[in-house]
Amino acid sequence: MLKITQINSEEKNSILSVTNLSVGYTSKKETNTIGKAIHFSLNPGELTAVVGANGIGKSTLLRTVAKVQPALDGEILIKGKPITAFETHELAKEISVVLTEHIPAKSLSVQEVIALGRQPYTNWLGALSADDIQQVKEVVSLMGLEKLQYKKCFELSDGQLQRVMIARALAQDTSIIILDEPTTHLDIYHKAYILKLLKTIAQKTKKTILFSTHEIDLAIQLCDCMLILEAEKSTFGTPCELIESGGFDQLFPSDLISFDSQTGTFKVKK
Repeated sequence: MLKITQINSEEKNSILSVTNLSVGYTSKKETNTIGKAIHFSLNPGELTAVVGANGIGKSTLLRTVAKVQPALDGEILIKGKPITAFETHELAKEISVVLTEHIPAKSLSVQEVIALGRQPYTNWLGALSADDIQQVKEVVSLMGLEKLQYKKCFELSDGQLQRVMIARALAQDTSIIILDEPTTHLDIYHKAYILKLLKTIAQKTKKTILFSTHEIDLAIQLCDCMLILEAEKSTFGTPCELIESGGFDQLFPSDLISFDSQTGTFKVKK
């Protein structure tokens, strides 16, 4: 059953720890390092955004942390255990992932897609137990999808479909939820809606949520922590800490955009 509890500060222990991580791709001829010297540590119930310029390695980082692709160097710990020590079925009970790829069969109903999140717990036939069914019902309620649960996914708007994909990850009942640009293709209202929803989920369920985004202004307002990726380094901290240290000042070329530390927003130079 999905636990919904408020967080006590005394209960906080690092659930995801990354140390001196390098990410990128290897081939027979060469190694292409996209990001290096990446450090951060996340606690239960925290919402954390990964931000940076296009092509800086945000998606590559998330795929590496989720063990979709191997790290080039460094260490990733889940609850103090190296991620490389997890078998696939074990990791599926610790990390759920929502990448940018579309779901393979939009002919499935909302309820059926959410139920896919229970696969790590079902038997070899994939049959849902009473507990699995209850879990799906709780997630449908938490995500406010009661009126949509019997609709086919091809009938949904982009914003509705994104809520369904988040619900599927939530039904997986993992400690960590990783999302790659969950607000892509949404208008400003629905971008804010999705990010505020993620904040609520993190607070209520004590799950650790890590996501990449280009919506830096919204992330500053809503996130507990942020990771700024740059070519040679990463900077991690609370939004206030990053503003005070000038972490956002050099994020983009200053000829067009500057960061206003008073308002916590980026301004276009006229």
